[in-house]
Amino acid sequence: MAEPFGGVNYDLVQTLKPFFQRASEAEDRLSRLEDALLSKEDVHNKDHLQTISELQSKLDSANEALIEERKKAEMVAAENAKLQYRIIHLVRTARETH
Repeated sequence: MAEPFGGVNYDLVQTLKPFFQRASEAEDRLSRLEDALLSKEDVHNKDHLQTISELQSKLDSANEALIEERKKAEMVAAENAKLQYRIIHLVRTARETH
């Protein structure tokens, strides 16, 4: 019989991969913007700060979505384990009756 959580961990990683990628890209963009602000003090500081603020809020939203998806994946994994337990006992009972 397959491990109860063998496929779930892989599925979880695959499900969360886009969130990690978007968060990483947002962090990279934010880092580049911060570097640009530190190296150049120009009139556009206000625009850069606004962009950084927007990127930070998007990053926060992506992190919140990631947390929600992790919770959902944990709930699905727990439900899967319960169902596998029930299947084992149903199969055992069916075999005993024949």
